[in-house]
Amino acid sequence: MPPSPGDAGEVRDPTRMHPRRWYVMSGGWSLLLTPWIYIGATSSQPIVVRVLLVLAVLAYIACFVFGLYEAMQRNQWLFSASLLVVMCVLWLVTAAGFGAQDGAVYTVSYLLVMVIALVPAPWTTVAAVVAFCGAVGFDWLVGDGLTGPDVFGMAAISIAMRGQFWLVKANSQLREAREELARLAVAAERERMARDLHDVLGHSLTTITVKAGLARRLLERGDTGRAAEEVTDVEQLGRQALAEVRSTVAANRVASLGRELAGAREALRAAGIEADLPAAVDNVPPDRQQAFAHVVREGVTNTIRHSGAGNCTVRLTPTSVEVVDDGVGSQDGTPAGHGLSGLTERLAAIGGRVDAGPTPSGGYRLRAEVLPRSGPVRRPEPAG
Repeated sequence: MPPSPGDAGEVRDPTRMHPRRWYVMSGGWSLLLTPWIYIGATSSQPIVVRVLLVLAVLAYIACFVFGLYEAMQRNQWLFSASLLVVMCVLWLVTAAGFGAQDGAVYTVSYLLVMVIALVPAPWTTVAAVVAFCGAVGFDWLVGDGLTGPDVFGMAAISIAMRGQFWLVKANSQLREAREELARLAVAAERERMARDLHDVLGHSLTTITVKAGLARRLLERGDTGRAAEEVTDVEQLGRQALAEVRSTVAANRVASLGRELAGAREALRAAGIEADLPAAVDNVPPDRQQAFAHVVREGVTNTIRHSGAGNCTVRLTPTSVEVVDDGVGSQDGTPAGHGLSGLTERLAAIGGRVDAGPTPSGGYRLRAEVLPRSGPVRRPEPAG
């Protein structure tokens, strides 16, 4: 449908059809008009009139086959209105020239299809009815009058052609919907990949950096034995990070709450931060452990990377997990990067929420909590 005048520069093809396919289909419809070329050329009228009639029919076909496609492709109201005016003039010429020839009235069906296709949606029905009544009245004036079958046939052909045109546009809309769903699926997969890579690489690279710095300080003090142990840990962490990246790409990585707590203890120790972590995770339901593991990973990573804290505490309950440090907190009140948004999505999937911000005594707190499920309250039935 043509847009408003302000959108005249927009280019869009609603049919989403290749031009050749459109020309073949609309050309097939136009075969019904070819007999009028022969009738106009062999009529008893003067040669000039016959030439004008033949040219008018050819121009009428060209406007329907090529002009309609071009109008839909440009999607400009001025071009569409001009095309409709030209089609009306051509039809008036042919209707006046052929007069009461049998079947001449049916040529208005092509004009009606263009009216339905190009007039904006709120006025489509009104414009089609006006064009139909105007065509019937004009043919009544220039001809010998219309019979019931003529009017019925003209309406039937118009409706049939409009139906085919509607199918073209419906198929186009379905094709656009499939393409949009494909684009949304790709965007969702990219967001998942970015979120998971942020979780994996953020924690792993932070731990590797801290351990590498500890190994350097140990080497500077001459403690080569402990330095070698730290370098070995760095190598193992690098291999583990590589494996996690590969599994993330393959979309089969599952976070383990127990493993994350163990990794957090080691990372905090290497960073010189005193850790207060739970010793067991058995009290957390299995369906929440993976989401809580991501919270622990994100909170500990931010503590090591940003806070400058001396202590970090992880509190774990069956319905919540909390990571608190005594560092400088966050200036903007949120963890850096995409961590908070990723955690929000993960907790929302299990009916939970995430709260993050500075604590009243200083430091920073990241808390995730699974909300209780609300349901109807059943009242006891009276006795008897």
